[in-house]
Amino acid sequence: MTTHEIERSPVIVQFEDNSSFTETYGFVGSQGYVFLEGQLILPRDVKSDTIFLFMHPATTLNLMPFPAGLAAAGCHVLCCGSRYAKNDTALIMEKVLVDLGAYVRYAKEDLGYKNVVMMGWSGGGSLTFFYQAQALNPTITHTPAGDPVDITKAGLIPADLVVFIAAHIGRAKILTEWIDPSVKDEMNPDDRIAELDLFHPDNADKSPYDRDWVGRFRAAQLDRIHRITARVEETLAELKARGGLELERAFITHRTMADPRHFDVTLEPNGRKPNWCYLGDPETVNVGPVGIGRFSTLRAWMSQWSEKSNADGLICATQVDTPLLLVENQADDATPPSHTRDIFEVSASPDKTMHVIDGATHYYKDQPEKLVEAVGHVTDWVKAKGLID
Repeated sequence: MTTHEIERSPVIVQFEDNSSFTETYGFVGSQGYVFLEGQLILPRDVKSDTIFLFMHPATTLNLMPFPAGLAAAGCHVLCCGSRYAKNDTALIMEKVLVDLGAYVRYAKEDLGYKNVVMMGWSGGGSLTFFYQAQALNPTITHTPAGDPVDITKAGLIPADLVVFIAAHIGRAKILTEWIDPSVKDEMNPDDRIAELDLFHPDNADKSPYDRDWVGRFRAAQLDRIHRITARVEETLAELKARGGLELERAFITHRTMADPRHFDVTLEPNGRKPNWCYLGDPETVNVGPVGIGRFSTLRAWMSQWSEKSNADGLICATQVDTPLLLVENQADDATPPSHTRDIFEVSASPDKTMHVIDGATHYYKDQPEKLVEAVGHVTDWVKAKGLID
């Protein structure tokens, strides 16, 4: 594979947005406009009418290995930061769709690209299906919290191809599979159910786990999610009933990294190492400040973390018939192998292909050859569709 030098340039996309209150810090939103920051990554002296778009709801991807790897392989790449880049505390998934739609329009109308390949990498996988489903058949007019966000009038432009790589099926789904079900009192994370505490001394070194116990553990995880959602809905109703200026409230969800799969690799076996997760030691992550869903507003919980989230990758995949490529990293320590396989099974696309990259980890750390292999699968597939040379 020929390797090209790459050039990076900043991209600013702006549009009007009049929210009832400011949910992101700074100029964005408070002055009636949204300003989005992205990055165009181009191979030097290579022309193309096809652009590969990356977006993650809550972070930026321009420094991740895959976008740079694609550009070095001769592809034009646009990494798209949402209005919530690097801070998902107040993130509303429906507004992220609006942001992604603005980038697609910018790529086609301002940059002049004919074709868009939507790259759903990691947390961007479910977003890609959410976007494409609503671009093909927009139905959403409100968020799960009941706030108006009319996607039917957003003018989302569908992508030409969809790629799902090293990705999970949704932020709400993955939190449900990771949240610690041992927490009894949301205000006191030390009040726990010992039997359901993966990190309790009595439960150490019990892998492989009894499958009936795993079933109880999973049910308790979902029950905790439901309890938090019920409390959030009650609080939203109380604030609305007051009729005052307090429209929103922030809160903490303790202990959100407790998945039996991290210790028992016979559960959904792949090449991941035991006693580890993509953020490090699971126990440290479980109690630390960087776990997913740790800080949230009421509305953000409903939209991105609750069981009522619209951004369910499995449901959205049943509504997308666009040609689809799925790539599973066989030693992924972030996204469970079942997620990619389940997407493949339920996808409505009559043209779908799946590859498994043996030994590849989530970020391809110290695995340049695995990154090249993954990039090769994507470029070969897009070439076969006639979108790049």
